[in-house]
Order: sequence, then C-alpha cells, then structure tokens
Amino acid sequence: MLESLDPGVLVFLALAGLAAGFIDAVVGGGGLIQLPALLVGLPGATPVQLLATNKVGSICGTTVSSITYVRRIRPDLRTALPLAAAAFVGSLGGAALAFLITKEAFNPIILVVLVVVGCYTLARPTMGQMQALRFGHSRRRHLGTAAVIGLAVGAYDGALGPGTGSFFVFALVSALGYGFLEASAKAKIANLATNLAALVVFVPQGAVIWPVGLLMGVGNILGGYLGARVAVARGSGFVRSVFVVLVVAFILKIGYDTWVQFLG
Repeated sequence: MLESLDPGVLVFLALAGLAAGFIDAVVGGGGLIQLPALLVGLPGATPVQLLATNKVGSICGTTVSSITYVRRIRPDLRTALPLAAAAFVGSLGGAALAFLITKEAFNPIILVVLVVVGCYTLARPTMGQMQALRFGHSRRRHLGTAAVIGLAVGAYDGALGPGTGSFFVFALVSALGYGFLEASAKAKIANLATNLAALVVFVPQGAVIWPVGLLMGVGNILGGYLGARVAVARGSGFVRSVFVVLVVAFILKIGYDTWVQFLG
C-alpha cells in the first residue's frame, strides 16, 4: 500500500497523524483531522477501512498521552478505570454497528449535540476551571454516571469516532464537575479503551490498512506526547480554550457536511 502512494500523500498522512495526536492529547477530537485526511489520501478505501485504519493511528497516540497524563496528573483511577471499562463495552457494540451505519445518518444528530455543547460551555465561562465534583456524598451515583458516560460515548466512538475525546471531556466536566485538565486525563484513558475495543472487532475482519495506520501512528505518538505535556504545563484554562475552538471547528465541518448531504 505505501509503495503505491505518492510520497507527498505519505507526508500529508504523517503530518495529519501528528496534528491529530496533538489535538487529541489536549482535548480530544483528533479524528476530525485524521479521518478526513484518510478520506483524501485513500479515496478508494471503504468507510470501514478508513475507520479501522484511523483507530490504529489513534491508539498509538492515546497510549502515549494516557501514560503522560497518568504520570503527571495522577488522575483518580477509581473513576477512570470503571469509566474505561464501560467505554470498552460500549465501543465493542458500536464497532459492530459500524459495518451497517453510514456517516450521513449521524451528522444531523452530532451537529445538534455540538451546538448544545458549545453554547453550554460558552455560557458558563468558569466551567471546568475549578474542580467541583458532583455526587460527592454518593460514590455509587458518581460511578454510575461515569459508567453511563462510558457506554454512550464508547458506542459512538466504535461506530464513528470523530470528537470522542471532546465528548468525554465535556461529559466529565458538565455531569461530574471535573476540571478540564483532570477530565482530559480521564478522557485519554477511556479513549484508549474505546480504540482497543474497536480494533478487537475490526482486526479479525481484515478492515485495517496496516502500513498507513502505523505510519499515522508514528505521527500520533509524537503529537500525543507533545500535546499532553503542553496541556499539563498550561493548565485547565488553555485546555478549555482549545476545547471551544475545536467545538466550533466541529460545528462548521459537520454543519457543512450536513448541508451538502441535504442539498444532494
């Protein structure tokens, strides 16, 4: 596969992996960069091949950024691990549906969700700046909410994927009261679980284009390492700013896709 691609395309895909890894490590959403890049670079690939190959690149970056966050932030694993376990289960189910569901069916729903997320975040400028955990009196409700978040976002990631990390961050900040930096650390661990679960489904089906996935994975590793270190150094305010910019980018990109879809 690599031998049949133009060197310029290979450089383009590697740089897309680098950028995706950086953005994904900071606040999630690297798939919005990586999937369109794969679509442009591999126009003959099927949607499932693109999604599966994207997961190979993504899991490389999320592994590095997760380790970096765990070492530097030391997130509460009593919540992070149940969240990741639920996300793993959700992603298994979502990946199984990926063979049946088209991207076009998701675009209008995702667009509405993103608009709500963006408006809510902008309307509450202090959200995520300070950690104010909800359900502090009830560990069971806290973990139950985390599990629901894991299942729902995990299912979305297995079936489609772009914006998964951002959805995790937003849900952890808004529903459980975590600061953006702590939420990003937990989101990386959960996102690692969803990527792994999706590959458990995709790899046996032969859907992965391995040379391209590993090439983008190298870019993801470097980008994930740099992104996690920048996020830790700059703090929650920086992560929130990147989050808002990325949500706006999601709205513009998916809004345009939805508009074209309806016009077509």
